[in-house]
Amino acid sequence: MTEEYSAADEQLASPELTRSRLEALLVVAEGAVPVADLARAVGMPPADVEAALRVLAADYEARGSGIRFRDTAAGWRLFAAPEHHDLIRTALRDDQPSKLTQAALETLAVIAYRQPVSRSRIGAIRGVSADAVVRTLVSRGLVVEVGTEESSGAVLYGTTASFLEKLGLRSLAELPPLSEHLPSLQDVLESSELTSL
Repeated sequence: MTEEYSAADEQLASPELTRSRLEALLVVAEGAVPVADLARAVGMPPADVEAALRVLAADYEARGSGIRFRDTAAGWRLFAAPEHHDLIRTALRDDQPSKLTQAALETLAVIAYRQPVSRSRIGAIRGVSADAVVRTLVSRGLVVEVGTEESSGAVLYGTTASFLEKLGLRSLAELPPLSEHLPSLQDVLESSELTSL
């Protein structure tokens, strides 16, 4: 399939046929698919494919479908609708891979919000060694080495596109802000006054 798209080719694909073809491609895809790849597959300009995907996403959500189309950092993919997550969790409990431990989730959060970050810094923030947990996160493809710290030579870690994809995010900017979950300065001061008595 060529990169060039003619007006005749665009007229051959009705909006309904285009959306149907995109649905079929995303149903069989093993993960997220970039718009450029979908555009090549259906022989249309990426902007038209992007528009068709947005129409599909809105349509599925508006009719309360159990499937949602999402644009993630790695491309478009299908997800189960959030309102069915408990049902799926219950139905597939025996088949689910082991979940991340509390320590792994905490470590992943530190890396996501503080990246690039070293294991020693993660350990300092959490108050315990992070070596084993970081290895687990690397083995699951959620975290990757992103460089080394100039001053110490320590390996720095960051999250992967797979991490964003699993959360249904396009970028780290979509992570929820931490400020609403942190204690206020007044709360911290009052707490330190109480512990110093």
